[in-house]
Amino acid sequence: MPKEKSKHRHRSRSRERRDHRSPDPRSSRNRDRDREREREKDRDHRDHRDKERDQRREREKDKSRDKKREHKSRRRRSSSSSSSPSSSTSSSVPGAPRSPLVKSPMKLLQTLEARRLVEQKDRQRKKEELKAHETPEEKRARRLREKQAKEQRRRERMGWDNEYQTYSNEDNPFGDSNLTSTFHWGKKLEVEGLSNLSTKTVEVLSLQKQLENRRELEKVKKRRQERELERQVREDDLMMQQRAKEAVQFREWQRQEDQFHLEQARLRSEIRIRDGRAKPIDLLAQYVAAGNEPLEECLEMQMHEPYVLLNGLPVEELEDLLVDIKVYEELEQGKHIDFWNDMITIVQDELQRQQKLEAENSSLNQRRDGIHQAVVKDVADIFRGKNAQQLEEMRHRIEAKISGRADGVDISYWESLLSQLKAHMARARLRDRHQALLREKLSLLKRENDNETLQEKVAPQVKEEEMETQDAEDPEVEEGSPEDEEDPLNELRKTVRLYQAGNYSPRYIREEDFTGRRAQNEDVDEPEAEGLLYEEEDDERRTQRQRLLILHPERVDNNQLTPQELRMRNEAKQGMQGDEAEFSVETTLDAVPQLATDKYRPRKPRYFNRVHTGFEWNKYNQTHYDMDNPPPKIVQGYKFNIFYPDLMDKSQTPQYFLTPCADNGDFAVLRFHTGPPYEDIAFKIVNREWEFSYKRGFRCQFHNNIFQLWFHFKRYRYRR
Repeated sequence: MPKEKSKHRHRSRSRERRDHRSPDPRSSRNRDRDREREREKDRDHRDHRDKERDQRREREKDKSRDKKREHKSRRRRSSSSSSSPSSSTSSSVPGAPRSPLVKSPMKLLQTLEARRLVEQKDRQRKKEELKAHETPEEKRARRLREKQAKEQRRRERMGWDNEYQTYSNEDNPFGDSNLTSTFHWGKKLEVEGLSNLSTKTVEVLSLQKQLENRRELEKVKKRRQERELERQVREDDLMMQQRAKEAVQFREWQRQEDQFHLEQARLRSEIRIRDGRAKPIDLLAQYVAAGNEPLEECLEMQMHEPYVLLNGLPVEELEDLLVDIKVYEELEQGKHIDFWNDMITIVQDELQRQQKLEAENSSLNQRRDGIHQAVVKDVADIFRGKNAQQLEEMRHRIEAKISGRADGVDISYWESLLSQLKAHMARARLRDRHQALLREKLSLLKRENDNETLQEKVAPQVKEEEMETQDAEDPEVEEGSPEDEEDPLNELRKTVRLYQAGNYSPRYIREEDFTGRRAQNEDVDEPEAEGLLYEEEDDERRTQRQRLLILHPERVDNNQLTPQELRMRNEAKQGMQGDEAEFSVETTLDAVPQLATDKYRPRKPRYFNRVHTGFEWNKYNQTHYDMDNPPPKIVQGYKFNIFYPDLMDKSQTPQYFLTPCADNGDFAVLRFHTGPPYEDIAFKIVNREWEFSYKRGFRCQFHNNIFQLWFHFKRYRYRR
């Protein structure tokens, strides 16, 4: 049989060579079909040969198994025959022990082998019975399963993954009808010099190449996973850094928010003190602020200790004060912590005392206190008159007595005494601090008084020296003729100097001051101009000016602005260009009634507005004008800066409303509205369409108490 196959293969190869050499007129399509047919035949021969080889191996295995079985049986028989004389000899020997386990291993092996053969025969018999009774459909299904199992084993030998196990020639995403067969690239094998290799060798090389590719893919996949892991680590690091930055920023925001709330609380306290409705917490906050500032800047110093403010307060106000103190302590974040802790201790002690008195008055407290009412005054006398250090030593002794718990010691008495001692210690610390501040203030006042006294003593001497210096600088007066000495003007000058040096009253005034014209011309309000006589016209002008100041306070000179308003005005002036001018065309509005709950006096806000003007070089202007004779400027935009430094509700941002004028459509009224204490303010502007693009300079924001509204008008281009 193998000889016939080799002859057939030799004939097919010789036929292929002959077909390749002879110029066959058949087309390439027919040649491909013949080659495919030859390949199928070779494949069938290989399958048949593999099947025969498997059968041959099975037969050889069966033969070797039978030989082993026969060899084992011979050894078993020989061992049994050899053991019989030994047993007889051993039985003949007196005193030799018998072994019942000598024959057991051999019998066990024989039993297992017999059982295996029986099971094998049973399986074979059942299989034959199934084959004999199975239908043609079941037979085809069984053969198909066996074929699939064989194909799967072959694919496993070829190194196929589980991903490709389900692919077949008929069902695969590649559209390959020869997927399960090995692809032979003849040209490539010829180039590589492997055309003479057998098919099996080519399959082995292909399998090795496939395994190398798979290992390379695994390496690539591993590198990709490592890169992804490194990228994830970098992202985590960046995220942690971002979180750290956000945490720092959040802490800064929180600090700013606490500072803002503290400033607001202080501002509310100042307003209540100024309005005459101060609360105890306002006075305490003022006391702390005065103690923290330099003594030169303190306007006043309270002569009494801060805890004196608690005298006469009811329980409700004490509870509110305790809550307010805790709020201040939290907002200041450790600043003046000792002062606030002492005040909390004193307030709690006072609160407990009043609550106990109320309970005794209502006969609800039947529980015995640690200190009897008869000895309360004696206990207070013990604490009175001692400083903080002496009270601290007493506290240590009381705590030692309580912790010792000796026999006969009233623990409740000493605990009550300790609670009162803490309040007395807090009062002593506040008293010492207050006395130190008063001593510093007193020394400062003494220094100031001494300086003023010294200045008063030195002032006349300085004035005399100045007069002598002036006389020395005027040689004409000293060395002049008798006619000059008799000049009434010189005599008048000397009289005026002597009058000014003596600080006499009433004050010397000129004729202009007497008529009031100088004050009107200079447009100032001098305190020394009060009480002068005015003419009727001057008095009317002065009255009109005062009315104008009341109606339009924003038109006052910069000298009458507050430092905060001056700072806001300077900030609004920044960036002012040459084509911009100040704009203050204000229009009147109907009076809007203010709420009765407004805490500030109603007033109009101050402002600093700018108007942007320029040339519009349209076709007409280009024809009739040039740079030497430019056209008239037109309004191109506005910049409104409205100041709201004292706005009560900062969350309510200002708003603006644009209303065209009823009498003239070319103009419009731009009105700004906000909350109390500011009234609405309006301006008359050109009524044109706005440019709302931020790139064109539009700005509408409320920042640093300044409401900014900047805009330009749209420019229309003529297009045909």
